[in-house]
Amino acid sequence: MHVKKAIIIGAGPAGLTAAYELLTRTGIQPIVLEKSEHFGGISRTANYKGNRIDLGGHRFFSKSDRVMDWWRRMLPLQALPPGTPEITYHRMRRSLESGGSGPDPEREDNVMLLRPRKSRIYFRRRLFQYPITLSVDTLRKLGLWSSFRIGLSYLRTALLPLPEEKTLEDFFINRFGRELYRTFFQSYTEKVWGVPCSAISAAWGRQRVKGLSVRKVLGHAVGKLFGRNAAGAKTETSLIEQFLYPKYGPGQMWEETARKVRELGGVIHTGQQVDGLTLDHGKVIAVTATNLATGQSETYPADYFFSTAPLSELIRSMTPPPPEPVRAVSEGLVYRDFVTVGLLVRSLKIHDESEQGRKLIRDNWIYIQESDVQVGRLQIYNNWSPYLVSDPNTVWLGLEYFCNQSDALWSSPDEDLTELARTELARIGIIEASDVLDATVLRVEKAYPAYFGTYDRFEELRAYLDSLENLFPIGRNGMHRYNNQDHSMLTAMVAVDNILAGRTDKSNLWEVNTETDYQEEE
Repeated sequence: MHVKKAIIIGAGPAGLTAAYELLTRTGIQPIVLEKSEHFGGISRTANYKGNRIDLGGHRFFSKSDRVMDWWRRMLPLQALPPGTPEITYHRMRRSLESGGSGPDPEREDNVMLLRPRKSRIYFRRRLFQYPITLSVDTLRKLGLWSSFRIGLSYLRTALLPLPEEKTLEDFFINRFGRELYRTFFQSYTEKVWGVPCSAISAAWGRQRVKGLSVRKVLGHAVGKLFGRNAAGAKTETSLIEQFLYPKYGPGQMWEETARKVRELGGVIHTGQQVDGLTLDHGKVIAVTATNLATGQSETYPADYFFSTAPLSELIRSMTPPPPEPVRAVSEGLVYRDFVTVGLLVRSLKIHDESEQGRKLIRDNWIYIQESDVQVGRLQIYNNWSPYLVSDPNTVWLGLEYFCNQSDALWSSPDEDLTELARTELARIGIIEASDVLDATVLRVEKAYPAYFGTYDRFEELRAYLDSLENLFPIGRNGMHRYNNQDHSMLTAMVAVDNILAGRTDKSNLWEVNTETDYQEEE
């Protein structure tokens, strides 16, 4: 009998989810081709001398029951004490109680932890709550005049909003007012993307920020004041306060998934550069890949093809080539890269105050809003999981620098990047430069698909991809969409749903993560 096969380009969350779904729900054998030697894509975890780096920070929380259940089947939740709060999402309520039967992370490795969420903004050498709340503490740190201007600006925008939101700047102003946008959103966002907010499509804000606004933040604060969410008010994704997290970081999830894929009969080849897709009569019939270690090329014919590769690379590899307008759109798509500098330090100069005295700040990450440094975000890996840090008496940090591969920052020697990170954190008063014990540097290509360049013509490219009946673009780069990992997984699940249903219309793939009310409720 002919066993149907599926070629999957990329072993990130979308690619490995597709492989696992095919193996557990169909008779189709997946063959995964991964360029690197790692699993998880941008969701992988790097290990440096026993200190683990989560590239970008990945909270395991989704409004999708399907994804939440999938994660917990792959890595069981740790044993929790009685009275653990419920987490509510997708208008459904679920207790995370494990009844004491979950694994103990002190004794077992394959375990999901329940972790507290905290993020703040570092601005004017002070920590501000994120999202911004109009609390006494915030007003005191901003000063009376700045607070007055922000409030007046917001009221003006609430009464006379911009009639049309074409750019990300328009989007932010309509939700926060011009003054608050300039104070807390403009410089950080432009640091991330390298272009003015007025040059970025409002689509980015609608996808990533959704319904978050001053009004929602105030409602959340009022609800907390009374120990609950006000009258069942919905809590936006950015406001969730607990999340699940693998003991050894997100890469552990995808290493375990890869292990199970192989155990179930799936094939995963690492070190494979896909450099050719052969098309025939509206279908993909084969993929050609080069083994980066040996230089040998191999052709893989199959019945179905899933791609998480950047669309510019995918279109470029097709034979015969797509129409010129499609190629022009794909070549004009823009990506943003980033560099993470891991710093191991003795301690931080900034602390949280507790009844027991000064303690390590509780933040998972901190947005660095200071304009005199290049670093954009600071990860405190101790607070993601204590098991990410080899020595609990040290603090393991990740400094994120957003750049393009053409920038000098990207090509700087590791020792120069290490010195830059050490100097910048010392300059803004977060560490003493002499407290740095060790450092490492990681570079991530095409981490963020951008909503500028030729993105305004993206529908032309999408229409062509949809015309290839057995090709399923999935995941963040595969769809040029700033998806979280749960959305990337859902695109893979929906693609397998379509195969099982014999559905050739792919509109439901593109509908993942387009809803306007993507919220989690606590």
